[in-house]
Amino acid sequence: QVQLVESGGGSVQPGGSLRLSCAASGSIFSINYMGWYRQAPGKERELVADITSSRSANYADSVKGRFTISRDNAKNTVYLQMNSLKPEDTAVYYCTTEVKFYMGDHYYPFWGQGTQVTVSS
Repeated sequence: QVQLVESGGGSVQPGGSLRLSCAASGSIFSINYMGWYRQAPGKERELVADITSSRSANYADSVKGRFTISRDNAKNTVYLQMNSLKPEDTAVYYCTTEVKFYMGDHYYPFWGQGTQVTVSS
């Protein structure tokens, strides 16, 4: 199986920055997609940003220009740099990825346990 370990969440004032990290470990042959979702209280989980193995990135309109997603393929790690944070960015942030265990296998989705981000004055 695969473990996704997230770190970097916390509390910050509006306008501040945080950097989230998510490292995948296990018997991984290759990783295709990596991404970040978030879920605020009373709301559905939504895509924040995702990135392919060729580093093509996609962002939610609400975070464009403020957040940057990146990945280190050698470390099986994805990052989310969050700048100019707003109170509406407050949510639990979840890492997700698609993993293949051997050549010719299908890609299987995995999720992290989530990390809390709170933006408040």
